[in-house]
Amino acid sequence: MGTDKSQLLIDQESFTQHIAKTLFKITNSVTVVGRNETVSHLPVAMDVYPNWGALGGLHGALNACRKEWAIIVACDLPFVTMELFERLTKERAGYDAVVPIQPDQRPQPLCAIYRVRSCLEQATALIEMGKRRPLDLLEAVNTRRVSFSELEDLPEAQNFSLTSTPRQTIMKRLKRLQPSRPRLTPDRVKRHRL
Repeated sequence: MGTDKSQLLIDQESFTQHIAKTLFKITNSVTVVGRNETVSHLPVAMDVYPNWGALGGLHGALNACRKEWAIIVACDLPFVTMELFERLTKERAGYDAVVPIQPDQRPQPLCAIYRVRSCLEQATALIEMGKRRPLDLLEAVNTRRVSFSELEDLPEAQNFSLTSTPRQTIMKRLKRLQPSRPRLTPDRVKRHRL
């Protein structure tokens, strides 16, 4: 896309600030990974493996986390909800990772929860083998995949899918805010002309 999505704005807040505000509803610690400058009041952790893509960023987040579990959210998922993470947290017993499955049936590893110790060790091993995909980590650890049908009752359940462009972000936001209204068809327009 060519734009730093983390700095795109929603209601005068950057994506990063918007995500952090959501996360602070369920945790007392939020860290931004991989950025040289600070984002308002949030602490920053640098990547251990710079320029290693999404798995490198996920590894950096796990490395910076001082709790048993880490919530991982990519900077281009500004509409994630507290309810999604509460649901994922309820599913973690006996697993090392809990990942939601998008409506298109693909897992979303950058909007998931991870048991820090086991996932950090495995992410390190994968990176040292030259792997770059977060999906490789999900395949290497005991992962609970939460199907979209298990999540669709949540408010705005579809909002953990990636936002590719600023236009998509704006359209998602507008769809959320606009009441549904009947679609105008050519025959409706003709009937209402003066």
